[in-house]
Amino acid sequence: MHADDFGFGTQIRKSPYFDATVRWGAQGFSVYNHMYIPRDFGDPEQNFWNLVNDAILCDVAVERQVEITGPDAAQFTQMLTCRDLSKMAVGQCKYILITNADGGILNDPILLRLAENHFWISLADSDILLWAQGVAINSGLDVVIGEPDVSPLQLQGPMSGEIMKALFGDEIMDLRYYWLREVELNGIPLVVSRTGWSSELGYEIYLRDGSKGDLLWETIMAAGLEFGLKPGHTSSIRRIEGGMLSYHADADMGTNPFELGFDRLVNLDMEADFIGKAALRRIKEEGVSRKQVGLILDGAPLTGPNTTFWGVQSAGEEIGKVTSAVYSPRLEKNIALAMVAAEHANIGAEVEVVTNSGPARATICERPFYDPKKQIAAA
Repeated sequence: MHADDFGFGTQIRKSPYFDATVRWGAQGFSVYNHMYIPRDFGDPEQNFWNLVNDAILCDVAVERQVEITGPDAAQFTQMLTCRDLSKMAVGQCKYILITNADGGILNDPILLRLAENHFWISLADSDILLWAQGVAINSGLDVVIGEPDVSPLQLQGPMSGEIMKALFGDEIMDLRYYWLREVELNGIPLVVSRTGWSSELGYEIYLRDGSKGDLLWETIMAAGLEFGLKPGHTSSIRRIEGGMLSYHADADMGTNPFELGFDRLVNLDMEADFIGKAALRRIKEEGVSRKQVGLILDGAPLTGPNTTFWGVQSAGEEIGKVTSAVYSPRLEKNIALAMVAAEHANIGAEVEVVTNSGPARATICERPFYDPKKQIAAA
């Protein structure tokens, strides 16, 4: 089928890289932030090895940006998140949680600060543009909120630094973990950050002109050829190994930061007010009834990630659910993230998971499953 004919109509948007990904072998797509995202370039296990051994280029234009500008942009952005932004420098990125009045998580994006009063919220899968515009209405703050023409790519894997050097020269090596830089590449306007959804060394390349999508994709693939760069998709295997969340799966608006062990992202003692502050203070004082844990599942290798939530039981009693599960070929184990009753969240405890193919024994373990100190990505 020709790429032009592919799809469900105009209400699901195509990224500036859509045609390029089809040309380079994308075989299946999912929908994320009302856009197509490539989820299949053949064998997901091969995609994983391409990522951890060399590098992959992923179309993540679905990470839509909510742009916040205006005289009160910094104050407004702080209202949206429980993480203290008072020391966030221009040129810095931060992983943040956006919480509602009950302390529930609406999104877990990356925040980029391009200027004193210029922010991008680089979204996971939920409609934060609408939320931010709604919050702004009665805030009394002078802000402009919109979606800019910005479409990120992820270049991830151990060879990504070499490919960046080939594209941008040696000075790109000075870019530190979770910092950004505005650059041009053959006249293409970009923002580049040392971030990504892989727990590997990696970069995100934010295109600021959607008409140049094809050109940017081909330019990067050409530069990466000698370094083993392959087209790819964000790897469920690697992100679960790294204990990274997938919004809607591992967290939703009924999940609070403390259940996920994200205490470090909640700064209740800062002066600034933010949405959910009172609720999160109460939750912290009372303690949580559920906790996220890692699981290692016995049995044959899973053939793919779970597509439903699997029940977790202890002594025949339902104690929680598996939110993300996959087989790791590197660890040679079935690994999973699960949300379980706090009194059952004990490392080493044996539980039973009700998988699609029947019950399986599982052991609660520490997460992340690989490189717990994130030394690979931050090196």
